[in-house]
Parts: sequence; structure tokens; C-alpha cells
Amino acid sequence: MLGWVITCHDEQAQEMLIKLEARFGPLAQCRAVNYWQGLSTNMLSRMMCDALHETDTGEGVIFLTDKSGAAPYRAASLLSHKHDCCEVISGINPPLLELMYPQRELLSSAEFRHAIVAQGEPGVSSLWHQQQKNPPFVLLHDLYKN
Repeated sequence: MLGWVITCHDEQAQEMLIKLEARFGPLAQCRAVNYWQGLSTNMLSRMMCDALHETDTGEGVIFLTDKSGAAPYRAASLLSHKHDCCEVISGINPPLLELMYPQRELLSSAEFRHAIVAQGEPGVSSLWHQQQKNPPFVLLHDLYKN
């Protein structure tokens, strides 16, 4: 089963987790990380790293963030590059999470990424999808070659 780390501004992450638990009962491998104004990026990264390790059983972890490019999204992006099967999704909301919850047990992390972006509104995206729009910089020639 895929682990979920819900991370949003203020108390939104905890509120989403509470709504999911009210509908589905206690959620295994699911943590909320709230990003409060004034919280350092270092502390946010530590909290998210802890949540990643608490939710990962080897099948993958999905970081679910509220805003693309904001501090929780950036911290999740940096963590995702260090771990296999990690995905970063932005633009989440409670109805979308309720719809996607059953898919945690059925899909791989990459399949889940595609499914949630396809189900979501235009504001839902992933780090992978954003990277496809802006491929990495590649040198066309070697300046130091003889």
C-alpha cells in the first residue's frame, strides 16, 4: 500500500486527514504535516522526512500538497529525489482524496500519479508532469573538449 503524506498550509493537512478518517476509519501509513507561517524550511523538511519514513513500507509514498511551488511542495520535491517510488502531487482537496483513497492499495506510485492527475481538476498536477514541461538542460557541445 502506498503511504500518504498530506502537507498543506496552516491546519488544512490535519483537517483533510480528519475528514478522511471520519469516512474510512483510522488510516494506516498516512500522516499530516501542517506548514504554519513562521516555520523554518529546515523544520518543515525534518517533519516531512519523519513522515516519509513513518509511512513508507517499500511500496512508495505520495506527497499530497495544496499549492504547486509553495514551501511544502518544494520540501517534498527535494525528498522525493532521494527515495524510490516517491511522487509529489499538488492542488489536492478533500473530495479528490476521498475518490483516490481506495487506489492506494491497487496502484504503483507512478500509476497513482497519473490517475490522480487525470481525476483532478486543472489545478492538480505532479512534480513529474511539471518536469515533462521543462526538460532538464542539456549541453549541445563540450566547451572543454580539445
